Amino acid sequence: MKKVFFKTFGCRTNQFDTQVMISRLGSYRVAQNEEEADVIVVNSCTVTNGADSGVRGYINQARRINENARVILTGCGAHTKGESLFESGKVDGVFGHSEKEKIRRFIDSDERFYEIGDLEHTDTTVVEQFVGKSRAFIKIQEGCDFRCSYCIIPYVRGNARSLDEELILEQVGRLAANGFGEFILTGTNVGSYGKDRGGTLAGLLKRMSCIRGVRRIRIGSLEPIQITSEFKELLGEPWMSRHLHIALQHTSDRMLDLMNRRNSFGSDLELFEEISARGYALGTDFIVGHPGEGEEEWREAIKRVELLPLTHIHAFTYSRRDGTPSAVMKPAVPGNIAKERHKELTSLVKSKNHAFRSSLKTPLEVLVESSKEGRYIGLDQYYNRIEIECDRDITGEWVVLEKFEALEGGNRGSI
Repeated sequence: MKKVFFKTFGCRTNQFDTQVMISRLGSYRVAQNEEEADVIVVNSCTVTNGADSGVRGYINQARRINENARVILTGCGAHTKGESLFESGKVDGVFGHSEKEKIRRFIDSDERFYEIGDLEHTDTTVVEQFVGKSRAFIKIQEGCDFRCSYCIIPYVRGNARSLDEELILEQVGRLAANGFGEFILTGTNVGSYGKDRGGTLAGLLKRMSCIRGVRRIRIGSLEPIQITSEFKELLGEPWMSRHLHIALQHTSDRMLDLMNRRNSFGSDLELFEEISARGYALGTDFIVGHPGEGEEEWREAIKRVELLPLTHIHAFTYSRRDGTPSAVMKPAVPGNIAKERHKELTSLVKSKNHAFRSSLKTPLEVLVESSKEGRYIGLDQYYNRIEIECDRDITGEWVVLEKFEALEGGNRGSI
């Protein structure tokens, strides 16, 4: 029986898509490495030109590691680079997002193929297990209606469309019955869930929370304009993770305008202060060095970040993505300047995170995920990493820590 190795690049949505494909393998086995695989499936990311380069580099590497394996490309990169990689013979097959549930047919065939599919498909597969995971990712929607200047994703995943609510709840129920207690909702634009089906994200959360075994729900990322009064009513619920990731992308209004964003700093600050006052840790995305970001815009941005009650940040320097409006904007920010700005920003938020952790008086509720060098590692309700000393194996367990120490790199406690 054939063995299939999956190499997954990019976001949590891709991780979920890989689980969908694994669940559709039937009697085929999942290989643990490239060497033992008959087929290597590359679930690609194309968010930047650099991501494309990383995928191409891996494909070349996989060919060297196992010259007898068939290499198949899927994911977002299939829509941007799949045709050229297929025509050049770098890969033996290409299939798009809408075709992933047909993976067994592709593995069965020894013929070369190119089946890109469409950008209107929604999954119907119910995933019951996550290989090697203690938390479960639940994809609730696909695609995005936003058209941010720097982003290619709407063009490779399509417009926003929601998965069937009953299917999502069935999936959560089965995973909860299999021992999963923490669920992370993911998608291309999670906060748009329900708009095409007459529902809301808050409504879905309420129904999920009633399923036996659901202990904690995290939300991958939200846009500021998607946090409604109905959603805010859920902030006090015990099953809500006390961490929200709200994508701002910048704090200069001029830069937000260049990025074609739908948020502004004044309303962002008001929203963050309101949610922070409810005891929440708050994270965001931030693009450093986008074209047009002069010293004046940067200094304004940093001063505004200082005002925000931020605890986490996913900061990255702008990377050009061909086919987007930002790719032709001027002036470009030199790489060395972008690097220094990135360092300044992450250092600032790191100090904010340490101050937040040091101020906590409430017990930490931790799902222990792994162990390293005699310590157990997990994430608390505020999405902070903690190391725990314990004389028994607590991997996969929920533990409550009354006492802990807030160190520079994370928290530490013992049982």
